[in-house]
Amino acid sequence: MDLGKTQLLKIAEKNYSGLFLEDENGERAFLPKIFASEDAEIGDEMEVFVYQDDDRLKATIEKPNAEVGEFAVMTCVQSLPSGAFMDWGIIKDLFIPYKQQKQKIVEGKRYLVHVYIDEFLGLITGTTRFKRNPQYEDLPFRKGDKVNLILMGEGELGWNVIVNKKYIGLIYASDVYKKLFPLSEEIGYIKSIREDGKIDVSLQPEGYENNDEFQQIILDKLKDNYGLLYLSDKSEPEEIKQELQMSKKNFKKAIGGLYRDKKIEILEDKIRLLEEGE
Repeated sequence: MDLGKTQLLKIAEKNYSGLFLEDENGERAFLPKIFASEDAEIGDEMEVFVYQDDDRLKATIEKPNAEVGEFAVMTCVQSLPSGAFMDWGIIKDLFIPYKQQKQKIVEGKRYLVHVYIDEFLGLITGTTRFKRNPQYEDLPFRKGDKVNLILMGEGELGWNVIVNKKYIGLIYASDVYKKLFPLSEEIGYIKSIREDGKIDVSLQPEGYENNDEFQQIILDKLKDNYGLLYLSDKSEPEEIKQELQMSKKNFKKAIGGLYRDKKIEILEDKIRLLEEGE
């Protein structure tokens, strides 16, 4: 049984209270009746998430916010001296022992949590104590890949982020072009995988092949501002960052392409949207 993971299991037995699901090795997990379909038959396969409850393996069709090996933002539903219980999207809350709390967890507040199996107890457990910017091997990314990010917090070099719920990466301060908030979600792009196995991420795609995205941002802004935008290739980088959340380099590439396509006119201190036929 793949504990803490979503998997396909076969129905091995039915009773008045639910279903017993079985893996290929004959290990069983119980699915309560509230999650079982009335027309489920023995031998049918079901996709379920497997967890522990009262020293028993249970299954649910609910989707947890994070499986074992993943990160997610969770809200504390109860805080006790021994630890905290977090809402992680399924019927049973996730327990974070006191020793696994970076700071005391407060009921009602949101935290970034990593889910793992405690090697001594064999239990699915949460922690808010994890290494920042670790080294990895055999990462499943290439430069330019689009990824989902959870923002951890800002440090000396920039923002630490969670990449695709599994990996910790870094956005350098020089690559941040808009206001960011801890625990919020963003779309990012793999900037580089360093030789030491660390991940550098950007909030914007790089290269001319991604220029369409920047051009569309500028066109949308022009339409919202009656066809005028008081930015040009002479504007300060901070002005461009505040107005469009992009770097001056990407801005210049984008307006150059729009100018060549005869979609805009570049003036001394502004750009103007051209009407068809101009």
